[in-house]
Amino acid sequence: MPRTYVLGFLASLLFACKTTDDLLGNKPIVDMQGVNVVAYEADLVDCQAYANQVQIGRQTAVGTVAGAAVGTVFGAIIGDSGTAQRGAGVGAVSGGVRGVSGGLSERERVIRRCLMGRGYRVLN
Repeated sequence: MPRTYVLGFLASLLFACKTTDDLLGNKPIVDMQGVNVVAYEADLVDCQAYANQVQIGRQTAVGTVAGAAVGTVFGAIIGDSGTAQRGAGVGAVSGGVRGVSGGLSERERVIRRCLMGRGYRVLN
C-alpha cells in the first residue's frame, strides 16, 4: 500500500512539470529585457553543464542509507523486528527523497549563481 502512495506521488510530480528542465530546475526565471537571447542560451547551457557536476545520485544514496539506519533504530526502540523493518523502509524512502531534493536544490543554486556571475538578473 505505501508503495502505491509513493509511486502516485512521483507520477503526479512528473506530470505536473512541463519539461525535464522544470523537474530538474535547470531553467531559472531571468529578466530578459535588453538581453541577447542567443548569448543567454549559450550561457545557460554552460551553467547547466556546471550544474551537472552535482552528484544527485550520491546524495540520494547517502540519504537512503542514513534514513534506513535511523528508521531501523527508531523502529527497534518502539517495537519489534517487524517494526524495525518497516521503520527502515520508511526511513530509506524519506532519506532518499531528501537526498534528491537537496541535490536538485544545489543544481538550481549553481545555475543561478553562474548566470548572476555572468551579469544576468535572475528573478528566482
